[in-house]
Amino acid sequence: MKHHFRKAGAWLIVLMLALYLGQLASPAQTRMADDSQKLLRVFHTISSNTLIEYVRELTSDKYTGRLTGTEGYNLSAEWVISKLKEWGLEPAGDKGTYLQAFPNPYTLILDRGEVSMHLKVGKSDPKTQATVKKYYLYEDEYFPGGTSASGEVTAEVVYVGYGITAPELGYDDYRGVDVRGKIVLMENEVPYSPDKDPETFKKWRPYSFHQYKLQNAAAHGARGMLYYYGPICNPNNDYIEGFLYSHVGQTVVDDIFAGTGRTYQATVEKIRTALKSQSFATGKVFTIRNKTEHHPEGVGYNLLAKIKGTDPVLGEEVIIIGGHLDHLGLFPELMPGANDNASAVAVMLGLAEAISRCEIKPKRTILFAFFGAEEQGVKGSEYYLQNPVYPVEKTVGLINMDGVGSGERIFALAGKNFPWLYAPFEKANAVYLHREMGTNYWANLTRPRLDAARFMDRNIPSLSFSTSGLRLPYPTYHNTRDNLSLINPEMLEDMTRLMFLAVMELASAPAESLK
Repeated sequence: MKHHFRKAGAWLIVLMLALYLGQLASPAQTRMADDSQKLLRVFHTISSNTLIEYVRELTSDKYTGRLTGTEGYNLSAEWVISKLKEWGLEPAGDKGTYLQAFPNPYTLILDRGEVSMHLKVGKSDPKTQATVKKYYLYEDEYFPGGTSASGEVTAEVVYVGYGITAPELGYDDYRGVDVRGKIVLMENEVPYSPDKDPETFKKWRPYSFHQYKLQNAAAHGARGMLYYYGPICNPNNDYIEGFLYSHVGQTVVDDIFAGTGRTYQATVEKIRTALKSQSFATGKVFTIRNKTEHHPEGVGYNLLAKIKGTDPVLGEEVIIIGGHLDHLGLFPELMPGANDNASAVAVMLGLAEAISRCEIKPKRTILFAFFGAEEQGVKGSEYYLQNPVYPVEKTVGLINMDGVGSGERIFALAGKNFPWLYAPFEKANAVYLHREMGTNYWANLTRPRLDAARFMDRNIPSLSFSTSGLRLPYPTYHNTRDNLSLINPEMLEDMTRLMFLAVMELASAPAESLK
């Protein structure tokens, strides 16, 4: 019996000593544990039920696809602002508002238009043959060009490869062909791969821009363009009065090459291998018809809101949480843009609410940047960088999101460029979310397709998050199928929780850890 009392007494002493030493030795540890509990309480309030409703709202008809410059886009911005005001985020735009205005011409697509091929039928004598049209299918085989002029053009099609005239590179797709009054069939991108010599690719890069290709075609006298960019909607181009174009897919290209004595794949391979033009008149006659309305005086808006940092020194630094609010508008069917990029806007809103309601306040300032006109050539982010709210040298980094609502996997572009920026996300995922997550090294050589690319061009540390893993038998990029059915609510929830934990860590991390 005495043995049992002695044993119990010994355990009691050990327990009391442990409690005493814990109280004596760990005020910092206790504070850290308390902070962790405060973060996790907010973490667990982040709900997919709320986030999916944000996506539902943004993809509704009343915002008409959120094309920057339109009333629908402006209404969507007003709705986002109403949520930010509700949570107490401060305006960071022009003159005490949440909006940063920038010039943004835009074009409305008023009907489905037409892409058709003229076929001769009947007797062998061309003079007596009848002509019929083969009409291509809207969305599956073509889309109207997002900045096409209004009107109709019928002409022979001339294949012009990549549509590039580059004397300094010894390359000219227009050499040896006359495209005056014709329709050109053109590839996107450039024939030189960025996987070869990066320095050489940089010389080709300016010729990959859609704007250059359209302008060069018009400068050579073409009246229209069939742009082999896939049947997708894309408002990222220049408007040239009287110049019509459409985006087309493989079916149209195959029909144009049929009977010419050439195959498409072999022709393109010759261009890429020899870096020499393979342009030729196809003998095929096509019609392009588009009905559009151009607004040269359009105005776009970035939406900027901030949570000010509490530290007198670190509060002057800023972490930018970015994602574009805009999508494609009407083509003329509604382009909902659920994953691209209502998903990111929903996550940004969820993150803003979570940080605003957390008892722990960030030491650094957090700027929420809902960029406009990303789809029209990353114009909003470029304008912000020319007119930054916080000095570039005080910008710790950009955490960008683009397409974060579908599939099961998370990917962070450029995490190997900036491992210190990626590390808090990797840690939060490993401890709390357990999603498959990866990253890469990003050379940022090609034309800018993401807002993050503009920041990288300015040497600002940047990550750009996306999600993937959803496999469907049809394309969903830049068409009507990017709708609410693509969205995985659990992914929205996990992305928001991931952002919350990692951003809160970055916002209060010691300066020496951010390098």
